[in-house]
Amino acid sequence: MQRRRRFKVVLEWNDEDGGYTVTVPALPGCITEGDTLEEALRNAEEAITGYLEALKIQGRPIPEKDANTW
Repeated sequence: MQRRRRFKVVLEWNDEDGGYTVTVPALPGCITEGDTLEEALRNAEEAITGYLEALKIQGRPIPEKDANTW
């Protein structure tokens, strides 16, 4: 069974263009966006999955904890 990890995401509303920008503090460079909150969160899940797959392919460790804790 594969262990699911949880990562904190930061959603920022874009006043200029509308929609949300999503960053994942524990995964540098893992950024996505969406026109609605629901779309932004779906896209964040896809971006995190892709990021973790890339780390695995590269043989790099997967972060156990968020880079920043609040």
